[in-house]
Amino acid sequence: MHPHKHRRRTLLSALAATALAATGLTTLTAGPAEVVAALPQVLGSARAEAAMVEALDRGVVSVHTDSGNLISWRWLGTDRNDVSFNVYRAGTKVNATPVSGSTNYFHAGAPAHADYTVRAVVDGVEQGDSVHAMQFRTGYKDVPLTPPAGGTTPDGVAYTYEANDASVGDLDGDGALDFVLKWQPTSAKDNSQSGYTGNTIVDGVKLDGTRLWRIDLGRNIRSGAHYTQFQVYDYDGDGKAEVAMKTADGTKDGTGAVIGSSTADHRNSSGYVLTGPEYLTMFNGQTGRAMASVDYVPARGTVSSWGDSYGNRVDRFLAGTAYLDGVRPSLIMARGYYTRTVIAAWDWRGGAFTRRWTFDTNSSTNSGKGFDGQGSHSLSVGDVDNDGRDEIVYGAMAVDDNGNGLWTTRTGHGDAQHLGDLDPSTSGLEYFKVSESTSQPAELYINPADGAVRWQLAACCDNGRGVAGDIHAGNAGPEMWSASDSSVRDRSGATKGREPSSVNFLSWWDGDPVRELLDGTRIDKYGTSSDSRLLTGSGVSSNNGTKATPALSGDILGDWREEVVWRTSDNTALRIYSTPHETTTKITTLLHDTMYRTGLAWQNTAYNQPPHPSFFIGDGMGTAPRPAVTTP
Repeated sequence: MHPHKHRRRTLLSALAATALAATGLTTLTAGPAEVVAALPQVLGSARAEAAMVEALDRGVVSVHTDSGNLISWRWLGTDRNDVSFNVYRAGTKVNATPVSGSTNYFHAGAPAHADYTVRAVVDGVEQGDSVHAMQFRTGYKDVPLTPPAGGTTPDGVAYTYEANDASVGDLDGDGALDFVLKWQPTSAKDNSQSGYTGNTIVDGVKLDGTRLWRIDLGRNIRSGAHYTQFQVYDYDGDGKAEVAMKTADGTKDGTGAVIGSSTADHRNSSGYVLTGPEYLTMFNGQTGRAMASVDYVPARGTVSSWGDSYGNRVDRFLAGTAYLDGVRPSLIMARGYYTRTVIAAWDWRGGAFTRRWTFDTNSSTNSGKGFDGQGSHSLSVGDVDNDGRDEIVYGAMAVDDNGNGLWTTRTGHGDAQHLGDLDPSTSGLEYFKVSESTSQPAELYINPADGAVRWQLAACCDNGRGVAGDIHAGNAGPEMWSASDSSVRDRSGATKGREPSSVNFLSWWDGDPVRELLDGTRIDKYGTSSDSRLLTGSGVSSNNGTKATPALSGDILGDWREEVVWRTSDNTALRIYSTPHETTTKITTLLHDTMYRTGLAWQNTAYNQPPHPSFFIGDGMGTAPRPAVTTP
């Protein structure tokens, strides 16, 4: 028997015995139904608190089509299982019977300007009105933006600003998500490229376009995909999200206050910043005020010790958010993945940082064990060992919730990775990644609990892209494919037909639970002979060059399907698209699945990747589980 399976069976036996003791039964005298009925008592006592998530409003949207409006809304994790809903237009109910099998309703023949609210029905009693629906009158909704003024670098290169990666969080505690947007100068650089850059700018923006604040990271934070990974989350449980990122001398917070020296210029003649202090700062999400700064961990130390002398490897940063205790979120900030890797976990409580742990591949505990050089251009967060606490999957290795190394495959660096419940036929999570090294397997399908490789493809090349998800109803479980392969593969690694047209993002867009392909400014549905176009963005552009990623993609409004947010090509708005397709599938808002929610938080990290929930969504799925969560 696999040791993890034995451990789980032993744990279940112990839980059952404990739960039944209060009823005077034992595991020998009780039947299966009695064991199941008693387990919630002991599970509740073993985990004193449910995971803390955002207190959200209904997030109602009305998407106009030629034949009417699709109204959809959130089924919250704090709602009753048997809740149903009525839909009102300007105070008049439009549905004949309460909506119970889904959280959407199509109102045929209604005009684009129709005003909708939703009322929950609990035990036959109708509750109060929701927020008014956000109207997608032309299939999309624009959030107005004001780009920062451009400038000129010290070597005479003029630049302007483009709206780049975005994240979401309830910055002011009103129950609605707000955007945090990184503005990137057109002079931004990859770490491997020399040259000066303009400053990185970060805005807090409400959905109506109101700008709450603007942070200027200053001349001593270089601009590019690998330098500023920003995390947006309610870390202290006060009902308002904070914003965390790396700062330096000259960073100006949302109130105009400067961190460190306002005159220091640590840039060298190649535009790199390889000297001077480095900070980790927590900003107030509502005002942009820098509430506290600590020294960034790890310090850069000797630049050449990271693998080169010009700064390509020392300034590779990753970030994330994880429920390391299963209840409260912690901030994850990391440095390095080609050679040395250091990951620091921070708690933000009572207005102060506390470092929970630090994982360092150079430490005496980890040195020589194959953890160095394993990181990808992103990270993933999830409970891989089923202990109720999150782990950090960092490329070809993983770190346990307590900061100890969990496993390493020693297969090196990669550009893309996907962690989720990809396969409903096996318990727990699965993990798919690609490799950059020409001497390592091109693709690997891994058991993330212990790092065991389930299947792999032979080494071939620098395999720069890879995707995993259920995109085809004609094959059980997930499909996996990569840039170097000519076929889509199943959970056993067998070829299952043609490769999709893109190797990029995924999106739940139409009415069925099979996921769609998101690439550039379009969404396509996979087909065995060709892909079908479902959406082409209008007047929008993708980000990050050939990565062609949206500003953000995920379930941020309406029901469980995913919105996609692109910047308009003139950078004057974030354009949100929400699905116009009706669905009969009912799933709790994915924002209340902590694995998916933390996936949204780390989506902006380096080479952006789509989020995955902790449970399977796809063809043949059973009833989606309800999360055990609480709100501030």
